[in-house]
Amino acid sequence: MILLFDMMDTVVVDPVAKELPGFFGMTTRELFAKRDPTAWRSFEVDAISETECLNRVFAEQGPFDHDAFRTCVRDAYRYVDGMRELLEELSAKGVEMHAFSNYPSWYKLVDERLGVSRYMPWTFVSFTTKVRKPDPKAYTRVLDTLGGPAERFLFIDDRDVNCAAARAVGMHAHRFSNTPDLRADLAGRGIV
Repeated sequence: MILLFDMMDTVVVDPVAKELPGFFGMTTRELFAKRDPTAWRSFEVDAISETECLNRVFAEQGPFDHDAFRTCVRDAYRYVDGMRELLEELSAKGVEMHAFSNYPSWYKLVDERLGVSRYMPWTFVSFTTKVRKPDPKAYTRVLDTLGGPAERFLFIDDRDVNCAAARAVGMHAHRFSNTPDLRADLAGRGIV
């Protein structure tokens, strides 16, 4: 079975909830009430530049140091508890794995910080594929690239809507909540 991993809040802790509000000296609620919700999604599919995204996404905060912001985000990336060890185990067993993530060019910052590419390639990142989950095209691209049948894939993501989209094309899906539950699912499938 080929494993397809979402990244944020599945393999890597997403810094959005804690680090970004702290950078601006605000609560999460205050920050998200003032953001442009379309800017980040556009950046994730390379429709706008990083500079345009940062100028738009937090425009109400006024000008801010983009380099310091990027560094704040980069330094906050860390593995979800137990995931690095699980990826090491899967890699040692020769399990084929691919990143399948909605994320902008900053996936390179994640890899620079954590070295995820030691375990799997960043094969299906929205920045390079130009399509975001749960769009069915994101899943059919996986099947077209790696070859079917869909039943040979296990998609792992923390969002129900993304898991439902994977199941709709015939993939297996695990809705991620924590590493022990994922490990138990993988054990039940004879993968670990």
